[in-house]
Amino acid sequence: MEEMKSPIEESKIEGRNAVLEAFRAGKTIDKVYILDGCQDGPVRTIVREAKKHDTILNFVSKERLDQLSETGKHQGVIAVAAAYHYAEVEDLLERAAQKGEPPFLILLDNIEDPHNLGAIIRTANLAGAHGVIIPKRRAAGLTPTVAKASAGAINYTPVAKVTNLSNTIKELKEAGMWFVCADMGGTDMYDLNLTGPIGLVIGNEGDGVSKLVKEQCDMIASIPMKGDIDSLNASVATGVLAYEIVRQRLGK
Repeated sequence: MEEMKSPIEESKIEGRNAVLEAFRAGKTIDKVYILDGCQDGPVRTIVREAKKHDTILNFVSKERLDQLSETGKHQGVIAVAAAYHYAEVEDLLERAAQKGEPPFLILLDNIEDPHNLGAIIRTANLAGAHGVIIPKRRAAGLTPTVAKASAGAINYTPVAKVTNLSNTIKELKEAGMWFVCADMGGTDMYDLNLTGPIGLVIGNEGDGVSKLVKEQCDMIASIPMKGDIDSLNASVATGVLAYEIVRQRLGK
């Protein structure tokens, strides 16, 4: 069995000094909630640190902060730390190299539901994907809900977080990878060659794969559907396509 990754405790960090210390200690912060309109020195410093680490900033009302607060002493600032360490994209490729396999990555274009993200990490693990790539903005991060939905897979399957998914795909293509995105109106997945170093791109629950990301993909795969509704849940679609990739890799 692979070595288990150690989780870092996910928590809300409340109060100006505590949030600043968390940044300075190198803690992985997913997002910061700040009282809208607050401009004093310590808050400006926190905003500067957040921007330096490309952390998502949300300027919200006092009511929203009170709602989020667990201590009642937020001082206008609450940070949300990640539950698990994020990997680098290079780590995912290195994992494939260590296993002597062509890279198989799953890229998520703004999956917002933590249950979907957890289920996809679980599928990625079972299908033998070397990792999952998610964007920093407008997407679920590695929260305890995600960890629970992954049924433990989050301990073994690395997740990388990138600033720009489209640019990441471009760089990986230059490194020899092919990309297939799931979308209606594409080629039947059974008619595509999904072998070799491949990235499977899954879109947002409502809007699908964004135009910029789709333009970077080499293939568009559609899942044949016979029912009366027009789409599958994002995590189910990931499972269906991931296992078509597995089937083709096994040469069956």
